[in-house]
Parts: sequence; C-alpha cells; structure tokens
Amino acid sequence: MSPRVTVSGLSVERELFEFVRDEALPGSGLTAERFWEGAAAIFRSLGPRRAALLAERDRLQAQLDDFHRAHPGRPDPQAYRDFLQRIGYLLPEPTEVRITTRDVDEEVSRLAGPQLVVPALNARFATNAANARWGSLYDALYGSDALGQPAPGGYDPVHGAAVIARVRAFLDDTFPLVSPDGRPRSHASAACYRVADGALRVDGDDGEAWRLADASEFVGYTGSPESPETVLLRHHGLHIELRIDRTHPVGGADLAGVADVIVEAALTAIIDLEDSVAAVDGADKTVGYRHWLQLNAGTLEATVQKNGRRFVRRMQPDRRYLSPDGTPVQLHGRALLFVRHVGHLMTTDAVLDENGNEVSEGILDALVTALGSLRDLRAHENERLRNSRTGSMYVVKPKLHGPEEVALAVDTFACVEELLGLPARTIKIGLMDEERRTSVNLAACVAAASDRIVFVNTGFLDRTGDEIHTSLHAGAVERKSAMRSQPFTLGYEDHNVDVALRSGFSGRAQIGKGMWAIPGHMAAMLEQKSAHPRAGASTAWVPSPTAAVLHALHYHEVDVVSRQAQLSARTPTGIEPLLELPLADTADWSTGDVREELDDNVQSILGYVVRWVDQGIGCSTVPDIHGVGLMEDRATLRISSQLLANWLTHGVISEADVVASLHRMARIVDHQNAEDAEYEPLAPGGVPGLAFRAAERLILEGARQPNGYTEPILHSARRARKETRAGGPLSQARSGSAS
Repeated sequence: MSPRVTVSGLSVERELFEFVRDEALPGSGLTAERFWEGAAAIFRSLGPRRAALLAERDRLQAQLDDFHRAHPGRPDPQAYRDFLQRIGYLLPEPTEVRITTRDVDEEVSRLAGPQLVVPALNARFATNAANARWGSLYDALYGSDALGQPAPGGYDPVHGAAVIARVRAFLDDTFPLVSPDGRPRSHASAACYRVADGALRVDGDDGEAWRLADASEFVGYTGSPESPETVLLRHHGLHIELRIDRTHPVGGADLAGVADVIVEAALTAIIDLEDSVAAVDGADKTVGYRHWLQLNAGTLEATVQKNGRRFVRRMQPDRRYLSPDGTPVQLHGRALLFVRHVGHLMTTDAVLDENGNEVSEGILDALVTALGSLRDLRAHENERLRNSRTGSMYVVKPKLHGPEEVALAVDTFACVEELLGLPARTIKIGLMDEERRTSVNLAACVAAASDRIVFVNTGFLDRTGDEIHTSLHAGAVERKSAMRSQPFTLGYEDHNVDVALRSGFSGRAQIGKGMWAIPGHMAAMLEQKSAHPRAGASTAWVPSPTAAVLHALHYHEVDVVSRQAQLSARTPTGIEPLLELPLADTADWSTGDVREELDDNVQSILGYVVRWVDQGIGCSTVPDIHGVGLMEDRATLRISSQLLANWLTHGVISEADVVASLHRMARIVDHQNAEDAEYEPLAPGGVPGLAFRAAERLILEGARQPNGYTEPILHSARRARKETRAGGPLSQARSGSAS
C-alpha cells in the first residue's frame, strides 16, 4: 500500500508530500499546509470546469459520429462546414488577434534554432538537454551517418578528413573569407586565426592576411589576441566557436590548429512530463518534479558510465569571451528550458481530493513545476546558473481542444501565480496545435492566451490520431505512410504558420515544427529538415543533442526572419483543406496490402507498449518491422492504434485478423529485444501478458477511447504491472491513510 499523508483535506502520496515539504518549499515563503490548502482550493475551483469541458468533447464527438454514420464518405464541404458551426465545433474567427506577451527570453522571441525534447524522468537525458545548447560539429558529423555512411569504429583518418572538409565548406558558406583585394578565400587554406586592431585576421597559406567578408560576424575570442584559444563568430543570431589547440591530435594535424568547431545548437529544450514518460503514480511524478526543480536550481547531475569510465555529468556554466575591443562577453551556457505538462484529460491518485477522487494531473503539474521554478525565478544575480533571464517560466500545454480549453490552462496558471506570489503572467504557455478542434479554431485559441503565448507548434502524429478518431465513422482511412501527403496535413502545417504570423509571432514568439523520428538517420535529416525553417518555423524538434547540432546548420542556411517576412505576404491558407477527410479507396488494396499495413502497425504498437508497461519507458528508439530504429512515444502509438481501430470499424480487418497479427508480431518483437536482460516475452507459452493485452485493447477498444487517447489503457496496465511486482492489490493504493 502506498503511504499517504492527509493535509488540508487532500490525501497526498507520502513521497510527493515529502518532496514538496523538504525540497521544493524551502525558500518559497509558503508552509506545506498553506501550499496544499491553496492547491485544494484550485482543485475545487477549476475541477468542475475541467469536467464540463471534457463532457463537451464527448458531446461533440457523439454528434460527429451520428453525422458520419448518416453521411458516410466525404461530406459536401459546405454542408459539413455548416454542420460543424451549428454544433459549436467550428467557431467564428476573431477579426484581429495580436499577441502581447512580455518578458520573453531571446531564445524564444528573437532567435531561431533547434528544440530538443527529452523525458523528465531520465536525469541523464535531462542534463544532456540542458547542456545541448553547445555541441561539437566534428563529433556530430563523425559519430553519425551524416556524411552518407555509418560512423566507423575507432578513428578512421579518411572519415576524419571528410568531416573536416565538410566543416570547412560550412564555414566558407557561412563565414566567407576574402583576400585584401576582395577575392574569395577558403577556411581550408587558413594557416592562423588571430585578432588585430579589433578585427579577425586570418593568415592564409599564400602569405596574405585575409579577413571576414562581413567583419561584424566576429564577436569574441579567448586567450591572447595573437594566439587565441577560441574564436567566436555569429551568423543569423547563432554562434560558432573555432577551438584552436595545436597540442590536440586533430588540431596538431590542422594547418590552422583548429581542433574542433563548436556550434550553438539547442537554443531551447522541453523537459517532458507527458508523451515521452511513463508516470502513473506519485512516485513516478515525484522523480520528474525533482529533476525539474534541480534543473532550475542548476544542481541536476547524472552519473554516466561510458567506455569503461564512470563520471558525473553536470549542467554547464555560462561561456565567457572577450569582445573584439577587449570588453567581456557572456553567453548562456545551457538551453532555455520549457516543461511540458499533461493535458486536461488525465487524473492522478498522487493526490486525492476531500471526496477521495483523483485530482487533475494537469493542475498538479502546474502547481508543483511552478514551485520548482521558483529556484530560478527568484535567483540572485550572483548565482551560477540561470534558466530565464527575464523572470519567466515556460510551459508546453498539449492536447487542448479549442479556445475554452486554452482559457482553462491560462486560468490555471493565474491561480498558481497567485498562490506562489508570482507576478501576473510569469508563466508562459506554448500551445500544441495537435488536435483538430484547435487547428480549425487556431486564431481563437491564440486569442485566449494572447498575453502569455510563446509558441504554437504542430504535432503531426497526435494531429493525425485525432483526425482519424474525429471522423471515425466516415469511412476507412488511408495507410499511415500516405497521411503526410493528405490535404489536411499540408493545409494544417501552413495554416499554423499563417495564423502565427498574422498574430504577430515574428520577433516575439516561436513558430514550431515537429520531431525528426529516425535518430539513426542523420544524413536524411540533413537533407529533409531544412524544410522546417523554409516553411517559416523558428524552431523544430530534434531527438538528441547530435541531431540538434546538425539541425542547427539549417538555421544558418535559412534566414528565418526574412523567410517569415516573405510568407507574411502570401495568401493565407484557409481551413478548407483541414476539413478534407483522409479517406481511402479500399478497392485499390490487395489482401497483401492490408496484411502488410496491419502487421506494420501491430509490430510498432507491441514494440512500444511492452517497454511502457513492463519497464516504464515512455520514449525510446524502437525497431520497426524492418529493423529500422524509430523514436516512439504515445503520439506514435495513438496514430497506429487509431488507424487499426478505424479499419476494424469499417471491416477492412477483423478482430481475428488483429489477434493473429498480435501473436505473429509478438514473436518478432521478442526476438528484437532478445539481448535486453530485463525484457519479458509478450506471450510466454502462448499466454498473453499484461503488455500484450494492453496492445490488444488499444486496437479493439480504440474506437471507444476518449478522443482516441492511449493514456487510460496504458496507465491501467502499467499500474497493474507495478502492483504485481510489489505484491499488493492495486485497490490498496487508493484507500488512503492519515498521519
């Protein structure tokens, strides 16, 4: 039984209570009793409103289901639009929306660059994310397939030379050199970098002293002017550091002594309490809350074992240089951190209200993460590490359906600010545009948070999962691989940018794009992900520090500010493409096509769910049916399970087909995980285990899940697994005990 503490009418899991009392509250000015009293008041005040909004989701879905049963197939566009307006799904668009958010750090308001997303429960990943602001371009290119071939084991001189040549080409494109008479010169022929008369001078192999074509790109150095240890350059607001060390094996073999090139990469990072974690109780939540607190205090560290060595990884300090005129320059050493809360749907028994009911998990996230942010928001100037320099906290709020749900999130933040004594609008909101009702009412959603909003970001996978569920009864949907080319997807991505630009985001807030989901394929990412800044996005998600370093190159290729100005002049994308349903012509499919799609999705579901349920891993690289590692989280699970639920609804597949595929694919997933000592087979001896049953339910019961979400089934299975291993009945954890 999970020990609990009764305080201010609430029953709180002891581990969470003690964390708040002993670690989070000191220095806040609040006692534990006052904090939980305020929390209880917020739960009472906002709980009924949250319940009403969830009921509204159900009402609208029921009416959509009735409509599509009565009008199967693609509806008449005008009749469909009239219907959506009549039931209150599609709202009038505000005549003009202009955001007014203040006190926003430049990483969000002004700069463009990668955004790293990591699970909050993993201290190593969270520390790496904070430190991913700066990374080695040499290492990123050498240690990945970025140059078109796998990274070699050990050091391969040929591969190393190719890396150096690639970096020199990047430097030539980004920071071109010219001779005294203006002729182009190459960094590949530089013999020495030095500072003279407040400018960067590059001694070439031809004996001439070259200069930067744009002298303003040189912004600092360390060491002596005659023999600098680092040279700091800036382009499109992002910094590049040339590290010069002739004693280093790489620098010693380099004509100019360049040992490495460090790029400013992940300007921002999201510490995730939602889709990439498996947090189902107070103990799990406390781990994430503690890491967020320690990130804000600058004290988070992780013990790492690598190549037989054991060391502690800590958060990096700020970086210090001398400007060309010798005055000090200080740059932020870490990514600016957001925290992603859960949406409005989920409740948690980490806290039970006075009636013994689970409280809103999203409200609990707001309370405890804001308390953790006080370490940063009230930091003194002489403290070593800071997150925000403008006194703001940044929250990503996912899975919101329409402006009233955005308003609930905003009002939650206002209540938390009042409880903690924070200035109004300290807590900023990043809006995930990943649910259909938000997409078609995006301007109204932005208006509901106009004085707090700091980004709008598209989430293709959740958006597709919601698209399938919303129109579940209209007909069978396209295969998963065809979804990215559907009109709703293309229109949704452009509409997001258009609304943001029209609302004044440029120079004030981020416009974001989604994740690169194949961590092992960096060459393909380099080729494709430049589309995001070209589309007007000032940030896009990446799965690793290496990917952040490589994606940073795209923001040197594309001047996002100029690109946004160009896009502002185009005819905005309306919502018409967003209302085109992704229905398939199933007559074109063979039996083999259907079985292939079924097996692909079932294997993906099983590969992710077995780690979630049995090991509590919320995000990992899961091999697909062909052995290609794909980054999977709950968003990828949602689209796979909803697609199969849709096909089941329309008779493309049968329940027997699903069960047979589950057993076929279980053997493949077991084989793919054979080297994991902690792995438990999905159906040992042919008897399905908890993870197998959870995957089966996600498909067979998918049509009945609220908005097609996977969380209720996953949480139930994971809690059952934890209870089985703890040896106690699940019901005991709910009984509560006062102390």
